[in-house]
Amino acid sequence: MNRGSLEKVLFGNGPVLDWEKRYGIVLGMARGLAYLHSGCNPKIVHCDIKPENILLHDDLQVKISDFGVSKFISY
Repeated sequence: MNRGSLEKVLFGNGPVLDWEKRYGIVLGMARGLAYLHSGCNPKIVHCDIKPENILLHDDLQVKISDFGVSKFISY
C-alpha cells in the first residue's frame, strides 16, 4: 500500500485530496464493506473500521485491513 493509511493521507502533511478523490475512497470502502457483509461466505463484520485500517494504493484503490476483532457470521 504505497500511500499508507487513510489517516496518513487525510491528516498528514501531504496535499489535500479533492472531493472527487475523497468520494472514490468512500465508494471503495462501501464496496469493500458490502462484500464483507454479503458477498463472501462466511460473512464478516469488521468491528474496527477507522482511518488507520483503510490502506490506499498509489491510485487510491482501497484495501480494508486489521481483521483482528472481526466477527464471522454464517446463516
